[in-house]
Amino acid sequence: MARKLSFLDKSFWITESQANPKHVACLQILSIPEGQDPTAYVTALHKEMQGFARACPPFNCRVKAIAIWPLGLQPVKNMQMDYHVQCHQIDNIDDREALDSFIARMHETRLDPQKPLWQYHFLYDPTHHTFAIYARVHHLYGDGATLVRWFQAGYLDEPQSDGFVPVWAIKRLRHSPAKQYKRFKRIWLNVWEFIMTSKDVMVIIMGLLLRLLRINRHYMPVPFSGTRTVLTGQVQAGRAVATFDLDFARIRALARRTRASANEILLTAFDIGVHRLLQDHGHVFKQALYTNMPINLRKPGEKTSGNKIAIVPVQLAHAEHDPYLRLRQIIYHHRVVKHAAQRARPAAFSAYTIGIQAIALVFEWLRISNWVRPIANILISNVPGPTHAKYFKDSELLGCYPISTMTPGGGVNITLMTYNGTANIGMVCCNKTIKSLQPLAQYCREAFDMLEASIDDPSLNIDDIGEHEEEVPLSIVSDT
Repeated sequence: MARKLSFLDKSFWITESQANPKHVACLQILSIPEGQDPTAYVTALHKEMQGFARACPPFNCRVKAIAIWPLGLQPVKNMQMDYHVQCHQIDNIDDREALDSFIARMHETRLDPQKPLWQYHFLYDPTHHTFAIYARVHHLYGDGATLVRWFQAGYLDEPQSDGFVPVWAIKRLRHSPAKQYKRFKRIWLNVWEFIMTSKDVMVIIMGLLLRLLRINRHYMPVPFSGTRTVLTGQVQAGRAVATFDLDFARIRALARRTRASANEILLTAFDIGVHRLLQDHGHVFKQALYTNMPINLRKPGEKTSGNKIAIVPVQLAHAEHDPYLRLRQIIYHHRVVKHAAQRARPAAFSAYTIGIQAIALVFEWLRISNWVRPIANILISNVPGPTHAKYFKDSELLGCYPISTMTPGGGVNITLMTYNGTANIGMVCCNKTIKSLQPLAQYCREAFDMLEASIDDPSLNIDDIGEHEEEVPLSIVSDT
C-alpha cells in the first residue's frame, strides 16, 4: 500500500458521481521554442512524455476499495500511458473562449476509477507557436497546497532540452517519521488532543447557536444560509469554464492602500461580478451572497501530502453601491471568520467542515439540493504559485489556470493561482442554466477596475445589481 487515506481524502472518492467528478485540474499555456514547427514539436513532446511509464507514488497508484469504501492507494503493475498522456489538435489555440469550451467538455468527464487518477492532455494547432496542457488529478491525491507543490517540482527554472523528468515520474523524498513517544504517553496525548478538539468543536457549535438566536451577530455565518440562485442547487452533468488574468501587482498595491488583504480585494471584485451575472438572469437579492473559504490547516513549513483543509462560509457584501464600502463590509466578515479559525484547533475546524459538507452530501444523494439553501453561493480560493518564470522542458510556461471541482449544492468555483506576477484565474460551474462564464470573467475585470478607481473617485458607484435591504435570515435550511 503506497499511502493510507485520511477520512477527508476518502470523502472525495465516496461522494464522486458521473454528474459530479471530484478531480481538480489546471490549464497551462506554454510557448513553443523559437524555430520549431508546432505540429512536429508538440507531437514529439507528447511521444517523449508517454515514454515516462515508470511513475512514482501516488501517480502509479489506483484506489483499492471494497464497494464504495476506499481502503488506500495500491501501486499498479503497468501504466497505460495512451490513457494518461494524450494529444489533441484543435482549430485555434489562441481563441481563449473556444479553448475554455474544449476544456469544459474534458473537465465534465470522470477519471477512470480502475486506473491511477490523473491525465495530461497536450493541445495544439499547426499555425500558432503556443500550445496548452490540460492536466487533471483526483482530489483524494491532495489539496491545492499539495498539488501546487508537486506542480512546481515538475517545472524547471531554466529551459532544458535534455534530462527533463515530468511530475509523475519524479521521485519524492520520504518525510521523516514523526517523533515517537512511549506507548502510555502517546495514548495520553491522543486522549488530550481529542478532549481539546471536542471542546473547540463545542465552542464553534455554541457560537453558531448564539448567531442563529441573534444573540451574537459577530460570529461566523450559520451554514446553509446562502441564497438560492441559478448557479446553486443539485449538481448535474455538464460544465462551463472561463479563464482570465489580473495583474497581481495591482491587486497588492490596492490591498496596501485600503488596509486589506489580496484575498479581500478579490472577494469584493468577484462578489460584484457574480451579482452582475445573476442580475442578467433576473435575480433580485434581499440578502448577501456567501462564499466558501478554504483554510489551509498545515503548520508553517509542513509538507504533508493528502488533504488538510477546512472550508467555511463567509458572508459577502450587501446594500452598498460604493465599491469601497462593499470592500469594508467584506473585510469585516472575512476577519470574523479568520478570528474564529485562529481560536480553534485545526482538527476542530476540519471536523466542522466534514460535518457541514456531510449534510450537503446527504442533500445531494437524496437529490433535494434544489429545495434547501446552499452552504454558500461561491467558492473562492487563492493558491500561491511560482514567483518567476518556469519551463516544461524547453517550453516557457506563460500561464497556469486552476479549474476545480464542484461542491455539493452547486455555485461557481473560482480559483486563483499567482504566477510570475500575474493572477491566473479559473472559474467553473454547472452549465444547466449558465451556458457560459465568459460574461462573468469580463464583469470581474470591470469590478476590479472600478474598485481600484473608486479609492480616488468616491463618486463612482456600481449600477443597480438587484439588491434590496432585508434582515439576513438565519435558518439553517429554510427560507423562512
